[in-house]
Amino acid sequence: MIKRVSILTLLGLVVGGVVALLAVAFVEAVLWMNHLFLISRSSRAFVEDQAWLIALTLVVPTVGGFFVGLMSLLIEERRFHGPPDAIRTAQSLDAGMPVKSGVISALAACLSLGSGASVGQYGPLAHMGASAGSWIGRVSGDRKLGSISIACGAAAAISAAFNAPIAGLVFAREVILRHYSLRAFAPVAVSSTLAYVVAHLVLKREPLFRLEDIVIANPYEYLVFIAIGFAGALLATAFMRAVEYAGLIASRLTWPAPFKVALAGFALGVVALLVPDILGIGADALRLAMAGSVYQASDLALIMVAKLVLTAVCLGFGFAGGVFSPALLIGTLFGALVGSGAEFFVGESHSPIAVYAVCGMVAVTSPVIGAPLAAVLIVFELTQNYELATAALISVAFANLLGFRIYGRSFYDERLQADGFDLSLGRDKVTAEQHTIRDRVSTDYTAARSNQTLIEIRDALIRDKHGEAHIVDAAGVYVGTLTLHRLMELVAAGTALDQPAGTYAEPESLLLSPDTSVWAAMSAMEGFVGESIPVVEDGRLAGVLFESTIVSAYLEVLENIRREENAAV
Repeated sequence: MIKRVSILTLLGLVVGGVVALLAVAFVEAVLWMNHLFLISRSSRAFVEDQAWLIALTLVVPTVGGFFVGLMSLLIEERRFHGPPDAIRTAQSLDAGMPVKSGVISALAACLSLGSGASVGQYGPLAHMGASAGSWIGRVSGDRKLGSISIACGAAAAISAAFNAPIAGLVFAREVILRHYSLRAFAPVAVSSTLAYVVAHLVLKREPLFRLEDIVIANPYEYLVFIAIGFAGALLATAFMRAVEYAGLIASRLTWPAPFKVALAGFALGVVALLVPDILGIGADALRLAMAGSVYQASDLALIMVAKLVLTAVCLGFGFAGGVFSPALLIGTLFGALVGSGAEFFVGESHSPIAVYAVCGMVAVTSPVIGAPLAAVLIVFELTQNYELATAALISVAFANLLGFRIYGRSFYDERLQADGFDLSLGRDKVTAEQHTIRDRVSTDYTAARSNQTLIEIRDALIRDKHGEAHIVDAAGVYVGTLTLHRLMELVAAGTALDQPAGTYAEPESLLLSPDTSVWAAMSAMEGFVGESIPVVEDGRLAGVLFESTIVSAYLEVLENIRREENAAV
């Protein structure tokens, strides 16, 4: 017991410390490139040579996109990895994330953001943290720690990025693990807390934004916050559909990957000449939108639409990055836009624009990432403001209620489902799909050659005490099945029992292969009537499967899942 607790604690400490350093290094590298290439708002403010500024705005994203496209060719799947891959691996039997793909994806995301691509950094950070956690977890040699180490890394990355250790813990359990076992709680909590200590108390990283001493001025504003939730779900859905549509267009373009991504970078640069705030992560634009005194309503609307469209183009055409950060900015701009008209909705007594901006931020972000609790906790930990967290909570509740109905649980889950990894019915289905029936195939059945006579089949069934015989030809290829009931019908019809069995064998309506999953077998046997199900591999009869065996296999999967979810150490 003590050894197990020590291993779990040590895992959380090591993963938390390592991921915090990696996250800070990643963010600092992006900030350095943004300043060097005049991507950030502060670096552009004092540039006097406008021709040089225009040239960099067009060239940097284009060239950066070209090299990002080259990097994608180094990965077997020809795409960069992100949070969906961390989720898939954490829910897999062999929870080990590939080293090469993880490193290349992190470097490509750093280059994408550094060259001004309108993509997010928090998704890549979460994936990088999950990858680092997975690699560290492998050292223990304990397969049971695979998913926990991935969750530790993701939690540490979110904690370090947002100055929010509790939100990091909840994000890992809400998005990555999808369960709340005590065995996972301690190491993930330790990892998230240590990442916060390293990043913000030791290295003095500043939080994304600060809001203090804000109160809700008018109780009727909660009705507006509810409306923001519903509208935020629609905006989030439009954003996610736009990313999917851009990817569809890119897939139809026959250009090599480097030129596709370069094209997206050039398009971004052209639009950025008019709306420079769409470049990069957009942290400056987010803070200015919350301030409520810099942007006019028309500015907020323009930046919001441009950010949505260009983020879709950048992600769809192959830049490496996430949807988390763009969703934060799009939602913040939307909320601030609503807040700029607050007087029209609730009269002169209304809260600051920052309140509306925060509600819009979480209303758009939480349906995108599928983490409503984590979104609210990020607000609470960043602001230490209970009233503001309550306002955010009401927006999140209605945003996720509508978002789930019109789109799905999250952008991550929909991407996984498109790849055939369906989490919509829970972990039971996913785990059962990963177990096959191969080790459950039985050889306790009556097999007969197709040239054997009907009377020989009858005698064999009586001898073996079976109700059916599975007929194969000389090469062992499955021909069909003969039941005692069928034989009785043939006798009643006056059929001579010296006839070959192959003539009367009827193929079963349900055939399985040894690689059929337990879930597929459970689903397929609904409505099946018979003693056993033939299992055929390459046409040859490999054995049979009994209904009771399938049910037992499924119950065993469920038992293992419940044991994991309720494990303490």
